[in-house]
Amino acid sequence: MSAFIHLQTITDLFKFFRLTQPIRHPLVAVVDFNRVSELVNEETRLSTDFYYLLFKNYNRNNLKYGRKVVDFQDGSLICMAPNQVIELDNDIEVSENMMGWGLFFHPDLIRATSLNEKMKDYSFFSYEMSEALHLSEKEKQILYDCVQKVEAELQENIDVHSEAIIVSTIELLLNYCFRFYGRQFITRKNSNNSVVVQVEKILSEYFERDDINNKGLPTVKYLAEQVYLSPGYLSDLLKKETGKNAQDHIHFYLIEKAKSILLSTNKSVGEIAYSLGFEYPQYFNKLFKQKTGRTPIEFRSMN
Repeated sequence: MSAFIHLQTITDLFKFFRLTQPIRHPLVAVVDFNRVSELVNEETRLSTDFYYLLFKNYNRNNLKYGRKVVDFQDGSLICMAPNQVIELDNDIEVSENMMGWGLFFHPDLIRATSLNEKMKDYSFFSYEMSEALHLSEKEKQILYDCVQKVEAELQENIDVHSEAIIVSTIELLLNYCFRFYGRQFITRKNSNNSVVVQVEKILSEYFERDDINNKGLPTVKYLAEQVYLSPGYLSDLLKKETGKNAQDHIHFYLIEKAKSILLSTNKSVGEIAYSLGFEYPQYFNKLFKQKTGRTPIEFRSMN
């Protein structure tokens, strides 16, 4: 049975990695994996109170996220949010070829800053590890430069400017990650197009079979499971490829179905709303007008 470890503080983090250097700041740390002689002695499930980014140049480390075993390949970056659980397997060999870094920062570091509000925009923190960011040599260097700037600031005597500089550097790093994920969506256009086709087919068949009557409205989570992606990654992929996120795609097919029912039956708007999985007809009316510019009754009367 695997052990479960939850890291709450930077002190816990240093103990886990068996680091002996002094802790420079209670809410942020940079870990150089060259200094880590051993990670775990057995299969370990790990969660933290931190946000963290891990970059490893060592392709024999396997990690698990949820039920998936993920090869943490050479030159890939994963981004994790507080309380997400990863599993480190016990087949980890450590050698002089193991290189990389980890940047860990507690939410309290950014709570009173503008970055705190922006964190929800960095959707890659909700991606699964199998959707890691694969970096070019140039991109690796750009991110490493940011991490080195954080580390350099931590080595200085802490003053009133320290946290502002550290937080702004972390924000810069996250903005680069956002840009590089955009590049990854573009360079994987062929496989992304395949996902778009799959999503369109799934939704088309879902509404044609009237699955909505038995299963209710399809959710983004349901769609993501069908194409073996995380909800966040799927939405961002669709947005990049089609200009519409996953929820927009669901709404498109929903409204098309509603139009067909409005024009082919005498059902009331309330009956149609309930048949399409809406608990409240008012919400159906609002969504229909938002998407078409007309209420259901106006649409019916004008066609």
